[in-house]
Amino acid sequence: MSLELANIYLDHAEKAQDPDIALVLCHDAEVSLFQAKRAAKHGDDLAVRQGIATAYIELGRALELRGHRNEAQAIFKKAAIGEHGQASQSFDTKSITPSTKSSVDTPPAKDQPSPLKKNIATNDIATIPAHIFAENAHPPTVAVKLPEPDERLINTPQLACCLALLKDSQQLEEILEPSARSWLQVTENDKDEHERLKVLAVDVIRTYKKEDIKDAKAVAEVVSLAPVLERDIFRDLLRSFYADIDHSGLLDIHQLQGLAQLVQGADTGYLDSDDLVKILGLLTVRLRETHQQSSQNIYQLTLAASYVLDAMADTKVEGLDRETLHEPLSAYLDALKGNSEPYLVYQAAYACQALLCVPDNESLWQATIRRTGKVIRGVSGLVSAVKGLDLNGFIDGLKDIQQGIAGASQVAHLVVTAFDGVTSMTEGGQGFLDGVKEGLSFKRKCAWYSALRGADTLIRDGEFASFKKLVCEAPCRLDPAFQWGVCQRPGEVASNPNWDLRTRRSATAFLGEMYRNEGAWGHQATIKEWIVIILMRLSSSAGSVQQYIQTTLQELEASIDAQEIISFQARQGKSRDTYPLKLDLPPLASPSLLDRVQNKPDVEGTLRQLRKQRLKEQGINVYIQPQAKASLKALDDEGFPLMEKIHQFLDSNQKVFLLLGDSGSGKSTFHLQLECQLWNDYKKNTGRIPLHISLPAIDKPEQDMIAKQLRKSEFTESEIRELKVHRKFILICDGYDESQQTRNLYTSNRLNQPGEWNAQMIISCRSEYIGVDYRDRFQPGDRNSRSDPAQFQEAVITPFTPDQVQDYIKQYVLIHQPLWEAKQYVQTLDLIPSLKELVRNPFLMTLSLEVLPRMVDPGEHLSATQVTRVALYDKFIEHWLERGKKRLSEKELSSQAKAAFESLVDEGFTQNGVDFLKKMAVAIYKEQGGQPVVKYSRFKDEETWKAEFFSRDEEKQLLREAIPLTRSGNQHRFIHRSLLEYGLTLAIFDPQDWKERPPPGTVSGRRGSTSSAFSFNIDTATEEEVTPIEQVPDINSPLAWRYFINEPSVLQFLCERVHQEPIFKKQLLDYIEYSKMDEKWRKAAANAITILVRAGVQFNGEDLRGIRIPGADLSNGMFDSTQFQEADLRMVTFRGARLQQADLSGSQMAAVQFGELPFIKEDVEVESCAYSPDGNSLGIALKNGDIKIYSTLDWKQTKTLTGHSERIRWIAFSPNGKRLVSGSWDLTVRLWDVESASCIHTLTGHDEGVFGVAYSPRGDSIASASYDKIVRVWNEGTGECRLILIGHTGPVLSVAFSPNGSQIASGGGDGTVRLWDVETGVCLHTLNGHVVDVETGTCCRVMGGHNGNIYTLSFSLQGDVIASAGSDNTVRLWDSETGTCREVLSGHSESVWCVVFSPNGDHVASASGGSTVRLWDARSGGTVARQIPVGHSGNISSVKYSPQGDQVASSSHDGTIRLWDVETGVCRRTLAGHTGWVGSIAFSPRGEMIVSASYDRTVKLWDVETGTCRKTLTGHDDEVLTVTYSPRGDQLVSGDRNGVVRTWDVETGECRHIMIGHSEWVTSILYSSKGNQIASSSEYGNTILLRDADSGACLHTLSGHDEGVRGIVYSPQGDVLASASDDKTVRLWDATTGECRYTLIGHSEWVMVIVYSPQGDQVASGDYGGSVRLWNAGTGECCHTFTGHTGMITGVIYSPKGDKIVTGSWDMTIRLWDVVSGQCQATIQTIDSPITSMAWDMAPDGYCFITGCQDGPVHMWRVVEHKGMSSIRPRWRPMKGGLIVKGASIQGVRGLSQLNEQLLKQRGAVGEPFVRLREASKKVMKMASVVSTLKKPSSKAVQDPSPSGDPSTDQSQQDKQEIDS
Repeated sequence: MSLELANIYLDHAEKAQDPDIALVLCHDAEVSLFQAKRAAKHGDDLAVRQGIATAYIELGRALELRGHRNEAQAIFKKAAIGEHGQASQSFDTKSITPSTKSSVDTPPAKDQPSPLKKNIATNDIATIPAHIFAENAHPPTVAVKLPEPDERLINTPQLACCLALLKDSQQLEEILEPSARSWLQVTENDKDEHERLKVLAVDVIRTYKKEDIKDAKAVAEVVSLAPVLERDIFRDLLRSFYADIDHSGLLDIHQLQGLAQLVQGADTGYLDSDDLVKILGLLTVRLRETHQQSSQNIYQLTLAASYVLDAMADTKVEGLDRETLHEPLSAYLDALKGNSEPYLVYQAAYACQALLCVPDNESLWQATIRRTGKVIRGVSGLVSAVKGLDLNGFIDGLKDIQQGIAGASQVAHLVVTAFDGVTSMTEGGQGFLDGVKEGLSFKRKCAWYSALRGADTLIRDGEFASFKKLVCEAPCRLDPAFQWGVCQRPGEVASNPNWDLRTRRSATAFLGEMYRNEGAWGHQATIKEWIVIILMRLSSSAGSVQQYIQTTLQELEASIDAQEIISFQARQGKSRDTYPLKLDLPPLASPSLLDRVQNKPDVEGTLRQLRKQRLKEQGINVYIQPQAKASLKALDDEGFPLMEKIHQFLDSNQKVFLLLGDSGSGKSTFHLQLECQLWNDYKKNTGRIPLHISLPAIDKPEQDMIAKQLRKSEFTESEIRELKVHRKFILICDGYDESQQTRNLYTSNRLNQPGEWNAQMIISCRSEYIGVDYRDRFQPGDRNSRSDPAQFQEAVITPFTPDQVQDYIKQYVLIHQPLWEAKQYVQTLDLIPSLKELVRNPFLMTLSLEVLPRMVDPGEHLSATQVTRVALYDKFIEHWLERGKKRLSEKELSSQAKAAFESLVDEGFTQNGVDFLKKMAVAIYKEQGGQPVVKYSRFKDEETWKAEFFSRDEEKQLLREAIPLTRSGNQHRFIHRSLLEYGLTLAIFDPQDWKERPPPGTVSGRRGSTSSAFSFNIDTATEEEVTPIEQVPDINSPLAWRYFINEPSVLQFLCERVHQEPIFKKQLLDYIEYSKMDEKWRKAAANAITILVRAGVQFNGEDLRGIRIPGADLSNGMFDSTQFQEADLRMVTFRGARLQQADLSGSQMAAVQFGELPFIKEDVEVESCAYSPDGNSLGIALKNGDIKIYSTLDWKQTKTLTGHSERIRWIAFSPNGKRLVSGSWDLTVRLWDVESASCIHTLTGHDEGVFGVAYSPRGDSIASASYDKIVRVWNEGTGECRLILIGHTGPVLSVAFSPNGSQIASGGGDGTVRLWDVETGVCLHTLNGHVVDVETGTCCRVMGGHNGNIYTLSFSLQGDVIASAGSDNTVRLWDSETGTCREVLSGHSESVWCVVFSPNGDHVASASGGSTVRLWDARSGGTVARQIPVGHSGNISSVKYSPQGDQVASSSHDGTIRLWDVETGVCRRTLAGHTGWVGSIAFSPRGEMIVSASYDRTVKLWDVETGTCRKTLTGHDDEVLTVTYSPRGDQLVSGDRNGVVRTWDVETGECRHIMIGHSEWVTSILYSSKGNQIASSSEYGNTILLRDADSGACLHTLSGHDEGVRGIVYSPQGDVLASASDDKTVRLWDATTGECRYTLIGHSEWVMVIVYSPQGDQVASGDYGGSVRLWNAGTGECCHTFTGHTGMITGVIYSPKGDKIVTGSWDMTIRLWDVVSGQCQATIQTIDSPITSMAWDMAPDGYCFITGCQDGPVHMWRVVEHKGMSSIRPRWRPMKGGLIVKGASIQGVRGLSQLNEQLLKQRGAVGEPFVRLREASKKVMKMASVVSTLKKPSSKAVQDPSPSGDPSTDQSQQDKQEIDS
């Protein structure tokens, strides 16, 4: 056969026109001759041997003719060796080269090109670029979770996987992954579970058989089970398929494909000959019956038949009748070769080849495929390795077929067809068709079929590198049928999204390479067309590789010549379905057969509807990806992308994510976006289900909220049960605060408990509504048994950044297309600084963008405009109602509705809309406690309050449409919670209800009001335009029937009203006043004073005697010298309040909250302290070696433990609290019995002092750390030393056990922390960070903040807070998750050596060297009450009143200027821009500008209204020390440290004059009252210079002082100049002549301050020694000498009338003096730092003055005259934090607890509380722990959020009588 094949090759070689093709044919002839020669060696047939020699000669001649002489000589030599007589005549053997000799009896090597293939790359081996299929890929697998015993199965593949593992356990055990191996072992031993799985499979088959219509999904489901069924069940299923196909009228393609896969996947012994005979017979019949159908149908039938025949070819079948079975089917298939569709001809040829292989014995290639092992589909993901195909053996088998089975003439013809057949693309597919018709017999086996079967095996296993090798080396690779099949397979890989992207791209590139490389693959036009069609089809359906495929097509078109382009484009235009790709069976149905067997409802269908509905509801909205920070205390610039953090949470094992943010910060919008994203990513059957729950819309969400939400979404009860048991959820819970919850929804819903819902929870809450202990409401677990803190995470949405604001505006304009363009919005925001800050809140941004185009014109001067939150809401509601009115006017209304609308318009539509909104808001709060969702059912609620707003009355319907209300079914709510709160605040105070109508001609806004007066203040409104209506407070106001203490948003609206509307402030003050007379006003009064304090109103010195304000929140309030006698202050919160000198005598103070605890004072230094595990005791270790035990119930000492001879450095309680261990400098560790106060063991062994001790969690071991660098571990029972841990290179200062007791951590003076194994004593890690991962030893967080050494650290029990203390005298509380500092606790006067948490985490105890133990409320840092800013962070250098007297300016060494509101003390502006100290400031004469001089060598001009810097004046070469305005305001003068004075033009900023004369430091500079003269002096020079203000010329040099001049001042008339000097004198100079009029002698110290009286008749001077002298300006005589100050005088100021003087000193006191008598009338000794600057309000009736202090605060005081006596009372002062009660009287106070009494007395309060209440207070203590007495009201919010409801009504009558007694 080989000789015959060689001759055919030679014959075609001689005829070949192409020399390259001729060489290929010659090489193939050489290979065939070698095989023939090898076969002839074993035979005696001489004719055969002569034939071989003759063929060699012919081959040599052919090569000679082609010019390959050397190759020809080698061939002739082979002929000679073959003993052919003509050999010697034909060639000269001497010409044979050595290399040729070596190849005489050797065939051409596979890995080296033959000498005959110079111009052809290869013939037997083609090449594919290395980057294509460079490596194998993991076969696509479906992740299968192996079920627990009796667990519901998710789907049928999961069942098939389980049964496959059980069926082939012995074969698979060694290659299974550990988890699968473990499951297999457990399940094999559980017979019941094994049987359950088998029964489920049987039930699925039975259910399938009962189906009337067996669709593709049902077929796919049972086919997936078929390989793992028992033999009988499998055969039963096979018969079912057979019968269904046999009896069906129309052929069911799905069942036919299913039948093929059943046969293909059948296990050994499952099929017998009868089965296959019947199947073949059935196929033959059905194929004949469908002969007349379309090519597409015939193709599908032929394809299915091919699957069956493939399976039969792989199955050993004996005794098949060729005539009965083969011939009819073969004849049919043979007839298809005449079809005009190439793909159908190919499939028919493929089926014929499969049919030819059915009855044969197993060949090499079949055995090779079989040895790869039966693939257990679905199990491949659980095995570690699968044996692959033996590729080399397989290729050898193919060569046997190619050379020994196929007809030689046929193979040669195929080669010719490939290279010399159809070369023109325009000939269609005739090359392939002709090859089939003329030479490709359907009745002879070909190697290409076997090669394609092997290729299928390799692709199935992901062995693409082997696939490439097989295709390139297959001897049949030029066969067009083989190429057709090869093209189809990469096409199917590229279309399958389950393969990885790299593999799919390689498949695409493989097709492109076959198209391009004609040298390797031939010129088959049909194959090229097939490639193009495959790529075209993929280009529109291949998903992620679509673009890559389109690029490949473009590259192919660019690479071909012009002649082929037309044909290429013609192929692209063909139908993409003309050449179909093989498709897999469809996915499983929902519900599947298995679901039905398990009685599983069709939840996927309902979920699909929910998903569709929720995505549709999203719509197109403006959305900016929010940033968030880790905690409330973290800085805004420490943000991270919130969405990324949420996805990290979802990928973790954490359970609850708390999302905090201000009202309107975008929490709800983010939730909706997250839900949309999760629904888009949802995976059917196995994916976690995103469920958005609006908590206010759920009735009692603390119970079964998931089921309630699902019922709202129309899930059936059976579906809900199914989801509860078998699915996982992602809960997106929105509006925790709006639902007015106090319960922990995670724990109350029992999430993730056995038998309960499986879910992760993302829950949002407004940050202003949470208390300080808010985590208890969200963390998994309860407060006392908290689960792993790692299960909880939180984040706080940060305000928009400027870039986010810009992006929001762009999106808004694009989506909503408003009147303005984006640039107009940006321009306006830049011009209104206050609005620019507000729009960082997303909801306020939306309101602003809505109303701005109707309020202002872009470009107009808006810099002075003040915009507040409430002003935005005013305008927004007005705009919304106007828009609603317009919409209704354009709408087709019924006659009744139209009449109602016209009536509303006549009455004032906007006014009616606002009134309707206010009434609805009030009703919602009154009837539903503020729960925002109103459910209205007409028949159920028509007699209730709801009907007033939601009935079908025409007017009500119209108003509902007009206000910002939304409806979902029967649920109504405002579009944002804050609009409900705004409506309520309008009901409390609406400016329009308190104003008369403006006069005619006034431009009106909302409801006819002057818009500017009450909202944006953009248009100027005079006082005459609106007149206040005098009205008394309303007892029906919401303030009178509900507490709003815990409604921050409501309070914020009302606080802004206080700032805008003086009449509202007066109304609130009236409520407080009314409460003195009638207790019915007490709620209103409590609300009123809470609002006023929150608004910054200070009550210093006010008469509040007898007020009733139970439950009020006065946190951070200012009540210095306030009279509270006989007031009802029960449950009032005074956290951080100033009550200095306040009179609380006789007041009721039961359950009052100060937020602090008293400290414990010892006689000797405190070294350490520790809480007992139950929190009932606190142990304190002292320097004298004693240990004292205190009860935490009453803080009384109960025990004293004595025995140590030196100071005790550390103590620790045992886990049961019965014992205590102590470590001392006396080198011992002592173990104590707490009850008996006796020493049990004294442990010795350390060589130096013991610094740290710790108990193990089990209480059986004690660890001690010593200065000797050693840690010792002791047996607690015996006292024996069990381990000695050596490793530290410095003293060991602390030691602790891990929570599980397996490790010991020790901290040393060497700067390291070491972790030790408790059992072995081995050092596991050496750490150098702060917060460290114990497992890895890596540093997680570094927390910096202490200004010195850190001596001690302590974790709270929950692990969420770390307390640290050190040498800076502070205790800091840190968030352990984020590393941010929550609170700095100041109060210790010395280093803090010890800090510990109480067991419940409520308290922190700290001990310092100052002999005190301080007790702190660990939660007090979270107060939401408003705190007046402290002010400057550096010394105040100057304070000045504005000319109008409405604000005060202060400058500081912190580089800023602050502008303070005189009325409230609120800092209006902070002017920041200087980079050095600001030493001097001055207002312009009109007050619109302020100038500052700084050590940064600049002078800056600031706009007072906007706070913007208008000009920066540069030119000074040194620090600028002083600056002032000229009286006309057109000029400035400044002096610097070099002694240079400069004058400046205010308008241009140019320097007019540079004046030199002082040697250094110009410290005083001023204009004369007329502005014509400038005077300057130097602290280091003894002269004063007078200059002409216009020319700068020096007029006079005033000499006389012997030392530096400290200050100068002009007389009010400007004719006299006074100077104060270090020479202890004051001089009065004539400003005109420069002569000295008087030298005033009397001071004994440097004169520091000089000032004229307002009338100019007196001069006052103050000196360094603390004395002040008054001088007669006309005579120079001393009138009075004021003494009393003990420090340097820093300020002397006259009252506007000149009758009073106030002096300030470095001794931290202020004194008020009477000018006439010289007597001191009042002294203020409550200042915390030296006075640095002073100024008096110079209004004629001014009674207020301001002071600036060294440590930064600015204070305002007022002089009060009462019965001829004068006093100084604080008007306002900034808070510095912490309770201040020094001098406060608590005489006769009722209800004050012992703890609070002790606290107040420690802080300086005086007097004794009412003794008769001692027993009542004890009863209160027994009823509530210290925690509850300190807990903030917000943590107990109820429907009426008073601290305990109404204090007067919620108590029992007995308690009320006790308190009132």
